[in-house]
Amino acid sequence: MKGMPQLILSTYLFVAVSQACLRYAMGIIMKKVTAFLLCILMCLMMIPIPNADAASSFKVQVYNQNKDTANNTNTLVWGVEPDTANVIPTVTPTPTISPLIPELEIAEYDVPDNNAMQFVEDMKLGWNLGNAFDAYNCDWVTDELEYEAAWCGAYTTKELMDTLKETGFKTIRIPVSWHDHVSGNSFEISEAWMNRVQEVVNYCIDNDMYVIINMHHDVDTAYYYPSTEYLENSRRYVSYIWTQIAERFAEYDEHLIFEGINEPRLVGHTIEWWIDLNNTEVVDSLLCINELNQVFVDTVRATGGKNASRYLMCSGYCASADGATNTYFKLPTDISGNNKLIISVHAYTPYSFALDKTGTGYWSVNDQTSVNSVNEFLDMLYNKYTSQGIPVVIGEFGALDKNGNLQSRVEYASYYIAAARARGIRCLWWDNNAFTGEGELFGLINRSTYEFEYPEIVQGMMIYAGGDETSDESSTVSPKITPP
Repeated sequence: MKGMPQLILSTYLFVAVSQACLRYAMGIIMKKVTAFLLCILMCLMMIPIPNADAASSFKVQVYNQNKDTANNTNTLVWGVEPDTANVIPTVTPTPTISPLIPELEIAEYDVPDNNAMQFVEDMKLGWNLGNAFDAYNCDWVTDELEYEAAWCGAYTTKELMDTLKETGFKTIRIPVSWHDHVSGNSFEISEAWMNRVQEVVNYCIDNDMYVIINMHHDVDTAYYYPSTEYLENSRRYVSYIWTQIAERFAEYDEHLIFEGINEPRLVGHTIEWWIDLNNTEVVDSLLCINELNQVFVDTVRATGGKNASRYLMCSGYCASADGATNTYFKLPTDISGNNKLIISVHAYTPYSFALDKTGTGYWSVNDQTSVNSVNEFLDMLYNKYTSQGIPVVIGEFGALDKNGNLQSRVEYASYYIAAARARGIRCLWWDNNAFTGEGELFGLINRSTYEFEYPEIVQGMMIYAGGDETSDESSTVSPKITPP
């Protein structure tokens, strides 16, 4: 027991020293923790906290995939009102230009500036609703409205016209054959047929597009036939048909264009498709065509309303460039000062490439013979008409698909559109919804899927037809047009 005081003393000293060390260590730790917390606090104080004024101008671009469109509700985003939380800027990506499209430099021709020329300029690029309402002699149908799909296999929809509009087409041509839908000595048009034609016209008009309707495959001795022998009945037919059409559409504005007689010619004649000025029957036909064009113009004008100043299209023999530029062809007499007549031409030129199924599949912008084949007939039209301020529309053109000759077709379509535009001429591609088989394969857009089978052709034409005020200018490429 003698050592007990020393043990107590030692224990006391150990506890005292331990407590001092612990207090010292805790002091250091607390200082460091305090310093750390102070640093965090200072950083937080540097971040501005938005107030009510700041929130009203603060924009957060958020795409909310959970937006309830049915109830028009939005997920609230901090600092943004609910109705703006899902707004993002509209960005239209610049499309990739197909490498198949040629880069062209076309000399711009001197074209007078008048209302008629500007009207045609505004028509931009056009498209034909081919093999639909122009179908005829379809004995297998049980209802006359089935004619519309008898050749092309599809009925026309608003969605089709919407797709064409959104793509950039501004003019639609609706070829119509009437003779299978008339009755009596006055050739009274079926109400059902007229109504359906009007319905499709309205699809286009509602889209602020130009529309051309005509009298298509009606050239027959029983209806109209451009020869002296059948001239009297031909005058009656043209007059009766166009009176009914003009009266139905009398209050439509100038977006609706009438085209008198389609490819008037001596059907069945040995020279049905070309002109021989040494042939008396051909010369007689040329003169009869002039008369029938005059009947067309007089008939439409007489119906009044907006028809008194509507733009009208007139063609020469078989609607060819030669038919409109030969010495016998004359534009009809119109109301004084009207200047509302347009020369109508169809040109699948050069024939061996564009229309002849057994002809060549080759055409190139780098081949002078190819280029000349287009330039020569365009120069004919420019020299006689557009250089004089008389408008020209090529209502039909195109090039058959020949075993996948896409490169040649793209170059052809691009050059054709650019060269015509440089001369003040606008064009419409003939589309018959045909993509396979042994027929004439002019199809561009599938009328069942609304997809373009040859987007490269369409893109090339769009580029060289020029932009539209409704399209994003950044998505178009202007042709290189230099002064001559």
